[in-house]
Amino acid sequence: MLEKMFDPYRDYAPVVLRVFVGTVFLAHGTIKFLGGVHGFAGYLEQHGVPLPGLMAPIVMAIEFFGGLAIILGTSTRLAALLLSGVMVAAMLTVTFKVGFAGGYDINLACLGGLLALLLAGPGKPAVGG
Repeated sequence: MLEKMFDPYRDYAPVVLRVFVGTVFLAHGTIKFLGGVHGFAGYLEQHGVPLPGLMAPIVMAIEFFGGLAIILGTSTRLAALLLSGVMVAAMLTVTFKVGFAGGYDINLACLGGLLALLLAGPGKPAVGG
C-alpha cells in the first residue's frame, strides 16, 4: 500500500535530501561568516588544524556556497564531493576527539546524506546537475 502511494514520487527523494542537507551547510557557513574569518581561524587553530588562516575562508566558502548549490540542485555532485571532504577533515581534526555523541555523530549523518547525493545526483526539480 505504501509502495503504491509513494512510488510516483520516488524521483523527488533527492530534492528532499538536498533541502535538508543543503540547509545545514548553508546555515553553518552563514554562522561562520557572521563570526568572521578570524574567529573561525582561531577556532581551527585551537584544535590544531594546520594553516588555520588559509583553511578558515576555504571551509566557510565551501559550506556556504556548497549548501546553496545543493539546495538549488546546481553542481550538486561537485558540492557534495567538496563538502564530504570538509566533513572528513572535521572528523579527523576535531570531532573524533570528542567521541560519537556530541562529536562526530552529526558529521557522520551529513556525510551519509552527501554521499547519497553524490551517487544519486540532484533529482528533480533542480537548476542543474
